[in-house]
Amino acid sequence: MADQQDTLTEPRELAWQPDDHWQCVKRALREAEQLCRSRGARLTPVRKRVLQRVWDSHQPVGAYTLLDQYREHDASAAPPTVYRALGFLMEQGLGHRIASRNAFMGYTHPGHSHDGQFLICRSCGAAAELDSALVRQVLRQDARKPGFQVEAQTIEISGLCANCSASPAPNTTRI
Repeated sequence: MADQQDTLTEPRELAWQPDDHWQCVKRALREAEQLCRSRGARLTPVRKRVLQRVWDSHQPVGAYTLLDQYREHDASAAPPTVYRALGFLMEQGLGHRIASRNAFMGYTHPGHSHDGQFLICRSCGAAAELDSALVRQVLRQDARKPGFQVEAQTIEISGLCANCSASPAPNTTRI
């Protein structure tokens, strides 16, 4: 049964794997435009610019950081501008809120299930999304036992990414 397989997003989508990040951004924007068009939703220039800023890095980004970046384009931008755009992106399945960081990330698989598991590096802040059907299935099955019906699930896993765990630990020897 394919749905029971434990899967991981493509390695190029993991934050600490080498990739052509500009291609990631272009792909995300192209998929967002196609998805919105197919749903009759409007990806306005403001929403598109906020989505691009969300995708500019492999790290979750806070709303006020997004606002500061947006103000480089439009000095009169106010917090509601960014918050409305983020709300639209999450509603359309184009972005995730990372609660532990009070920040946002682009959704790597627009138009698919929005249950995510996130690996978040406590050292460099990079984050990557897993897409484990097995984790989703087990949690939903266990939740059904007491009669709970899962509507959404987000799991945040803190640790060290491959780059940070491979780096030598800082010298803590005192003289």
